[in-house]
Amino acid sequence: MPTLHWIGREKVVNHHLEVPFRTLEHKYGFRANNESDKSETHSGNMIIHGDNLEALKALLPQYEGRVDCIYIDPPYNTGNEGWVYNDNANDPQMLRWLGEVVGKEDDDFTRHDKWLCMMYPRLCLLRQLLTSEGSLFVSSDDNESASLRHILNEIFGTNCFVADIAWQRTYSVRNDSQSIPVEVEHLLVFGKKPKWKPNGLERTEKMDAAYKNPDGDRCKWMSGAPTASDARSHQGMVYAIQHPFTGEIFYPTSNAHWRFSQEQMLEYLKGWCSYKLEDLHDDERRAEVCGITAEEIRKGVKAIVLDEPLETARQKAQTIYDKGPWPRFYFTQGGKGGMRRKVYADDAGDRISTNFWEFKEVGHTDEAKKELLRIFNGTSPIETPKPTRLLERILKIATKEDSIVLDSCAGSGTSGHATLLANSKDGGKRKFILVELMDYAETTTAERMRRVMKGYTFKGNVKVELYKKKITVSNLRKAQTIMAEADSVVKSNRGKYDTLKMTVEDGDLKVIGTHTNKVEGLGGEFDFYELGQPIFTNEGELNPAVEDEKLRQYIFYSETHKPLNRERDTDFPYLLDYLDGTGYFFYYKPKSLTTLSQDTLSIIDPQKAERYVVYADICTMSNEQLAKMGIEFKKIPRDINKF
Repeated sequence: MPTLHWIGREKVVNHHLEVPFRTLEHKYGFRANNESDKSETHSGNMIIHGDNLEALKALLPQYEGRVDCIYIDPPYNTGNEGWVYNDNANDPQMLRWLGEVVGKEDDDFTRHDKWLCMMYPRLCLLRQLLTSEGSLFVSSDDNESASLRHILNEIFGTNCFVADIAWQRTYSVRNDSQSIPVEVEHLLVFGKKPKWKPNGLERTEKMDAAYKNPDGDRCKWMSGAPTASDARSHQGMVYAIQHPFTGEIFYPTSNAHWRFSQEQMLEYLKGWCSYKLEDLHDDERRAEVCGITAEEIRKGVKAIVLDEPLETARQKAQTIYDKGPWPRFYFTQGGKGGMRRKVYADDAGDRISTNFWEFKEVGHTDEAKKELLRIFNGTSPIETPKPTRLLERILKIATKEDSIVLDSCAGSGTSGHATLLANSKDGGKRKFILVELMDYAETTTAERMRRVMKGYTFKGNVKVELYKKKITVSNLRKAQTIMAEADSVVKSNRGKYDTLKMTVEDGDLKVIGTHTNKVEGLGGEFDFYELGQPIFTNEGELNPAVEDEKLRQYIFYSETHKPLNRERDTDFPYLLDYLDGTGYFFYYKPKSLTTLSQDTLSIIDPQKAERYVVYADICTMSNEQLAKMGIEFKKIPRDINKF
């Protein structure tokens, strides 16, 4: 497989392994139905403020292999500066990271090299978080899409590539372009493993309009081909059929075979009249259909022919045709034409998602901006958001009702919004994890989630003219009466409109009522986190500032790559959990040494496991004693795995 090389590559391909584990510090919980309760919600919905490289590493103990769908909208690296969400890798925080990991800021790095250095380790961690059936969607434009495809091929494998979806981001073509106007952006899709299969989409009215019911059958149907290709491999399904109306003997078209077994076809045709199997000794004709010689054709395959005189068969078939419903395989042109197959509407599959997504179905950039303007009551805190409908489409094809959705470039929080919408439509319990580096993680990302959970109002353009009177010399003479009329209109409409205004426009005195549009809340909860303390100090010791429970979670993950979900046992407080016949114990006290000895073996429940892994500071038991009891001693912190 071709490998993409860039300045700094050798420093970052394994950098995700060197990133220190940090804890996640809970700042507050939000509940749409109880905003005063700031305690941890344990809802599974998370917003994390911090560098997504460190945040992704911090998520591993709880979420490695558990995320079903990842969407990211990373910086496009266009070279533009000054956006609220800076889409350029020259962001000071990025440069500081690149200086520490790759080289000094004054080294000769192009912005493309810097962008690849930033993206590579993050993509490695994202892959670790995906379930075996999970998928990754990455938005990009032409600046980096080619390079992005290369490194995704390397990290995920070329056989895990699913599609390069073209999203039609605009609804009108710019006519002031000096080159070829850009109408689409890329959405690269990779599965965690090969042959990832998306969910189907809802069928459209246009698709269903093709289904009719001219014969009064059990449901609507459309006409389908009675044959399938590859006759050579299905020679037992290549045979003659006799027409019940004309008596003609006919065969499948060249290189085609009948779609169902001969037994099934015989039953379908008996729906017209009496049929039987008969050997027509037609090996040469069947071989011609298959494109082989008569010597190669399968022998003894009989034809389906009439079992009664043609005139009798014709009369019976005509009665069926006139009365209905017709059998599954029917004849066109009033019964005189060729044979076709009914494809029933209730057997039709979902619509298949292609690699071209029209703005009519998934939204466009202008829609996304207007959406933010509504949510934030006239201001747009993000310059280049994605439309919620685009994320809804991704979740539709990539998630189940209980999936975990991750967006590590969260921006305005569109992914979280789309997750709530998906749940509201199908009753699902999807969870979102949003990671945002910039300071607006609280003021924009979290604020959007608060608003869509609680509901919000926005000023709409719905104005209703309730009263109008032309200002003329004649009307000025009865101004008192006109003003009284206008005042009466205002009073009678209070409570019916959000605002009522008396104004003069275009020479008219008017009373205008305005509706303030309200979007009902979707409900829900989330927890807001900051990146906390590293698990280890610079000297490699366990960080005493990290709370005990987070250390326990890390130790169990480092041993099993599984999350620690067991509540602390009151009888055996140093027990982490049991897994596959092994009991894991973390005998740790931050302010004193712990010793595994004959006197402290009571920390272990000897009846629960076949073997034990015990972490402690010191062990005074011999290797023979440990082996006899099935205990593996691991010294703190020397033997703790550091990823």
